[in-house]
Amino acid sequence: MQGGAVSTQWGRRHAYALRLAGLFLFVTLAILCIGHLERTEGGSNIIWMANGLLLAFLLLAPRWRWPSYVGVSFIAMVLGSKLIGEAWGMSLLYNCLNLVEVLIGALLLKRKSTVLPVFTDGRYLLRFVGFACILGPAIAGVPFSIYKHIVERQDFLSIVLNWAFSDGLGIAVVTPTIVAILQSRMRNTHLLRRRWIYPVMVAAVSILVFSQSRAPLLFLIFPFLVLVVIQLDLGWAALSTLQVALVGGWYTVHNHGPLALSNRIGAEWKAAILQLFLVSIMFTLYAISVVFGSLRKFQSELRQIAALHKLVVDNSRDVIVLGDLDGRRTYVSPGIKALTGWDPEDLVGRLFRELIHPGELAEMEMAMRALRAGSEGGTLEYRARKRDGEYLWVEGSLRVYRDPSTGRPIGYLNLVRDISERKRSEEHLQSAYRAMETLVVVDALTGIANRRRFDELLATEWRRSLREGSRLSLLLIDADHFKRYNDTYGHVRGDSCLKQIAEAALDVVLRPGDLVARYGGEEFAVVLPGTDETGARAVAEDICQAVRNRRLPHEGNAPGIVTISIGCATMVPQRGKTAQDLIEAADQALYRAKGRGRNRVVAAGMPPRSEAATIIVEVPKFRQSSD
Repeated sequence: MQGGAVSTQWGRRHAYALRLAGLFLFVTLAILCIGHLERTEGGSNIIWMANGLLLAFLLLAPRWRWPSYVGVSFIAMVLGSKLIGEAWGMSLLYNCLNLVEVLIGALLLKRKSTVLPVFTDGRYLLRFVGFACILGPAIAGVPFSIYKHIVERQDFLSIVLNWAFSDGLGIAVVTPTIVAILQSRMRNTHLLRRRWIYPVMVAAVSILVFSQSRAPLLFLIFPFLVLVVIQLDLGWAALSTLQVALVGGWYTVHNHGPLALSNRIGAEWKAAILQLFLVSIMFTLYAISVVFGSLRKFQSELRQIAALHKLVVDNSRDVIVLGDLDGRRTYVSPGIKALTGWDPEDLVGRLFRELIHPGELAEMEMAMRALRAGSEGGTLEYRARKRDGEYLWVEGSLRVYRDPSTGRPIGYLNLVRDISERKRSEEHLQSAYRAMETLVVVDALTGIANRRRFDELLATEWRRSLREGSRLSLLLIDADHFKRYNDTYGHVRGDSCLKQIAEAALDVVLRPGDLVARYGGEEFAVVLPGTDETGARAVAEDICQAVRNRRLPHEGNAPGIVTISIGCATMVPQRGKTAQDLIEAADQALYRAKGRGRNRVVAAGMPPRSEAATIIVEVPKFRQSSD
């Protein structure tokens, strides 16, 4: 393992040098191979590979590295030409024109350093054919044809066409093939150990097809190359195509194979037909590779989505339920086991209503009817029965899902979440709220109702009395000379005095519907629903007596003890009037009580359903006995 890692790091560190060495070796071998084939055939150019090799390397390399690639290739071309016995002058001319031919295609195809060859793109393919396979060879062939015409008196046009045709086909065959090999980097080498038979089958079929001259069996090669693309990748298929080119070229120059069936075709045309066959194979393999590459990518994405879906479903705290619009479950995620104790298979095929608390069943059925009627969904809370028979609160997020082709609703999706803790928190919050609400309507000092509670109850009783036409009485109570009491005994004793007055009033007011409240400061109020004037005066007198009976010392008050003054008012509520009218009547009566010497009850009597003048009824001042 460590040795493999070290070799990988070494390869990455010396990748550039290795590519230069590989280019030098491949170009040299290509020239030696083609030189041998040309000598065998007597001068015919079966396929010129060196230019296609260099162009493939240039298209894949950044432009700032081109000089090194061009220099290495030129040295390899000159060396190869010398090894096959070519004269120095002709070798320099040939190879300089070869470099011109390659650079024209490379410069026009790779205008930016970051552009990479994409032979599956129709526009790029057209540019490749136009610039690299036609324009470059045609321009490079002109100087060579001029030289041949002047020195050797050969036909100028035929030399140009032969150069352009042979070099163009060579580039068309070799460049896409080498690009495919270099881009794939033969990543699927591990597959070759198990699927080596496919490249071997291509070699065997190639030998079988080209070694016999009785039947045109070129079509047999294609399916085996397709197998290599499918089972390995485009890189290995391109390598197999080179293998076909070498086998086909060897047998063709020796006048064997399907191309030898016709004696009317010259060696050059046989070479051109072989190159066209190889070009068609290569571009067909590119097309197939795109299709299968897209298919593999789609399958890989599907596997990733399925794995992600399984990961989410298996680890989600929410339970995913799918069902039809009749309420029958078709899928339940594994999370249901931790939530309810049920296994998913226990619930699939069962109706939703079987596990829902009867108290929420009607609401759930209403939601399902809404889904069937066209609703997109909603959220509801309900109790679900667990396997042990207990119920737990869950929140269901219902959503309809539709047929992708027709858009018709075909089922529902329910995301179920445990909300037991939330329900408990809500109950605690409600309890706290009720407790707080109680505190809000209770006077902190005296423990009786506060002004807010008084206002709410008086408004409520006013509306009820208005509906029923009944009487409503109100007492306003004020501690006599309370400021003097505070000045004499201090605020602590003053607070205690107010508590005593509140307790005295509570001792008298015993009906559940009545209310004793602190109105403000040293003032108190008593609401007496359904009480007439006589009853209200009687309650007021009893409260005054209850306070006097407590005999709380008060040096600043004439009787020597704490006393109170009470204003009493009774009304039958009528439309056009408000509870404020009752308060003002009681307050007016209290004012009169305080003005007439305090320690007394004054009632503001109003005849029912009449706007008659207020009748003031004064209760004689209590005479304190000598004891």
